[in-house]
Amino acid sequence: MQHHIPMRNDVTKALAGRRVLMMTENTTYPLDLRVRQEAMTLTNAGCQVSVICQRGSGQPWRENMEGVIIYRYPAPVQGQGGLSYVLEYTYSFAAMFILSLFVWADRGFDIIHAANPPDTTVFLALFYKVFGKQFIFDHHDLAPELYLVRYSNRGSRFIYRVLKWLEATSCRYADHIIATNQSHKNIEIQRGHIPEERITIVRNGPVLDYFELIRANSNLGIKKNVEFGYIGAIAPPDGLDYFLRALHLLVTILKRNDFSCVIIGNGSALDDLKAQAKQLDLLSKVCFTGFLPQPEALRRLASVDICVDSDPSNIYNDRCTMIKMMEYMALGKPIVAFDLPEHRITAGESALYAQPNDELEFARNLATLMDDPELRVRMGAFGRKRIENELAWKYQSLNLIRAYETMSAHAG
Repeated sequence: MQHHIPMRNDVTKALAGRRVLMMTENTTYPLDLRVRQEAMTLTNAGCQVSVICQRGSGQPWRENMEGVIIYRYPAPVQGQGGLSYVLEYTYSFAAMFILSLFVWADRGFDIIHAANPPDTTVFLALFYKVFGKQFIFDHHDLAPELYLVRYSNRGSRFIYRVLKWLEATSCRYADHIIATNQSHKNIEIQRGHIPEERITIVRNGPVLDYFELIRANSNLGIKKNVEFGYIGAIAPPDGLDYFLRALHLLVTILKRNDFSCVIIGNGSALDDLKAQAKQLDLLSKVCFTGFLPQPEALRRLASVDICVDSDPSNIYNDRCTMIKMMEYMALGKPIVAFDLPEHRITAGESALYAQPNDELEFARNLATLMDDPELRVRMGAFGRKRIENELAWKYQSLNLIRAYETMSAHAG
């Protein structure tokens, strides 16, 4: 994927030569699209960018990709329960710290740009602050709420309080904070007591040219049935069990069989989801592709008629902007989703909203769009225009550059 991101000359001059070390724990590079887009934006602005992340299968420990140097460490062993949560992040912190020392000796860096979770990278940043390095906290996820949702409110309250303290500490010692949306910014102001001028919102906008190419090469063809599509992680918090139950209601209550469905992605809940589909007698209706490389995944998604986001309402999802919603909109697809605050802010009229966690209303909204092709076209066009005019990465990239400028001006 190429990133054609316009830069003002004064911006390029202001950042030229700055050395940035980006850190991300929860996935590898370049699969974390937000980190990749940020890294490429900074590279295009004249920065020297290094990235520390987990190593995926078959990936080298050190690699040059489009001018970004990636340093990878072996991924931690995944487990269950609160102890595994602590062990994973302890291991990752140690691995990132060791690699950061190597990067410091190998290429050097002036700025640490750390994405969470975990929020423990603040201690690594504090170490380097002694040597005059700056720290940008890229607040991807609300780690305390994510922990509670991941463990269905059965997790340790002590760990939850520690995560809140780590979040507040990361915010307090960051030279600048990048928030993914207004909900996260409000948390940083209210819970972290951070002045608004130290926070910049950089949303997860898609690279428009790339999605335009996918749309131009998609072929819907003539179908007998309407096809639903989902793309993204398949884990308990993502709510695909709600979607399958909605499909079951679509068949049993609304008496609709004229549909098929493709679910693109992988994750810890995939096997359970397949078992649920079998139990609900949906295996003939639902295709689970597993992981697909991004170009193939998006081409497959571009061929569906209606996209779904069944993230249920909870203390975490209500404040999140889902990347898949942006991808659906960039492809010009109508969406059915639960009525969550950030869904409304992102998708607007490109989605039909069911009452939070109401599977029957979700099914009825699917049926409404199945029966109204013209409405599907209007909704898809609205979402696409919103991406083109406001949300695409070409706009968000300028906010990222502005965050760096603001931090530099404050330091000066």
